[in-house]
Amino acid sequence: MLDVKQCYINANALLKGHFLLSSGNHSDHYLQSARVLENPKIAEKLANALAKQILESHIEVDCVCSPALGGILAGYELARALGVRFIFTERVEGQMQLRRGFEVKQGERVLVCEDIITTGGSALESAQCVEFQGAKIVAFAGLANRGFCKRVGSNLERKKEARLPEHIPLFALEDFVFNMYKPSSCPLCQNGMQKAVKPGSRGN
Repeated sequence: MLDVKQCYINANALLKGHFLLSSGNHSDHYLQSARVLENPKIAEKLANALAKQILESHIEVDCVCSPALGGILAGYELARALGVRFIFTERVEGQMQLRRGFEVKQGERVLVCEDIITTGGSALESAQCVEFQGAKIVAFAGLANRGFCKRVGSNLERKKEARLPEHIPLFALEDFVFNMYKPSSCPLCQNGMQKAVKPGSRGN
């Protein structure tokens, strides 16, 4: 059985420290999926495992769509594992858009894939973008789930911060639940630890 957490540890992608998240909150851990996905063989294994979950659910998928930039590698590998085409959305002046000639057909069954699902905000924006073009969202997916959204096969309950719709299934390989703090009550700040850093696609 594939040990997803160990894959992240082996790739030095499960970081410990003092991090500023895109939500504005602080955390003592951070998942850097790009470090895992830089190894094509590992990326293929993770995507195959995720595709297996989706295929076993008997959900029919015509296309995988990911939000740029962080979701592109995970989404492409998942599309290849599923044997379907891949597209991505990009944020232009704060709004997700389909560009580069990408189109979806009316009623096309689309799965939206991220590398990591936190609250699901970016995935939801991508979903709304392709829905506006006539596609039907059949599922969401991510290599890792941060525990805010309820995924298929997990005992963790959905949290109030979750933004993905409850009636559409979320597939992910593992739940990663870390401490998260408001800046005003962050013990890492109070303990005099170095300033929170912002890794990832929106930081460095």
